[in-house]
Amino acid sequence: MGEILNFLFSAGAVILAIAVVASSAIKVVQEYERGVIFRLGRLVGAKGPGLFFIIPIIDRMVKVDLRVVTLDIPAQEAITKDNVTVRVNAVAYFRVVDPQAAIVKVEDFRRATYQIAQTSLRSVLGQSDLDDLLAHRDEINARLQMIIDEQTEPWGIKVSIVEVKDVELPDTMKRAMARQAEAEREKRAKIIHAEGEFVASEQLTNAAKIIGREPAAIQLRYLQTLTEIAVEKNSTILFPVPIEFMRAFESIIRPDREEPDA
Repeated sequence: MGEILNFLFSAGAVILAIAVVASSAIKVVQEYERGVIFRLGRLVGAKGPGLFFIIPIIDRMVKVDLRVVTLDIPAQEAITKDNVTVRVNAVAYFRVVDPQAAIVKVEDFRRATYQIAQTSLRSVLGQSDLDDLLAHRDEINARLQMIIDEQTEPWGIKVSIVEVKDVELPDTMKRAMARQAEAEREKRAKIIHAEGEFVASEQLTNAAKIIGREPAAIQLRYLQTLTEIAVEKNSTILFPVPIEFMRAFESIIRPDREEPDA
């Protein structure tokens, strides 16, 4: 009886050991992952996605996520090309395109990309003017993306987008920019007013020419002005009557009157 128990115990231990070894040999890699295999320290290659087997103890697998990583770059203080101190933060989007290089050529590709992004942001800020940073941010984003992508390419990293988010300016610079904007608005207002005066003077000149050719037109304009003034009922208006105006009525009342000899 004891021998049977010892046999069952030994068989159970063997089966358990086989199960443990089999479980460590079976690997499952998701669709968005790759498994980088090392055999006795040597690189075998990247496998996945799906189910595959490795040799326990001899093989070692490192999983690499291929999805896009969102990397927040904290605010960096820098001095622009025109000697203005600013604080700028940004965000970068990158992903692993070569799992083997990401594991073999750099110790921690996430931390390395993070450090490269920080130093590149300060470098680009130092080479840019404040006006470019505020008005041409797309160009700065493209320059940052190109610089970071070139430096991380040997690690199997592809940087797709880099965006500058917030630009913090000193209070003195904010007040100076507000005064500049106000002066610019006043300049535009004066230019528009001067253009309006110029157009109005041209129209008045044309009107004076027309009235000069037609004497009756000035009488009509005179009557129109009196009509506009008469709208105010509380006003007493004294106006002279031109002699030419009276002569026009005299010619209507006495058409048979002869003109005096010259």
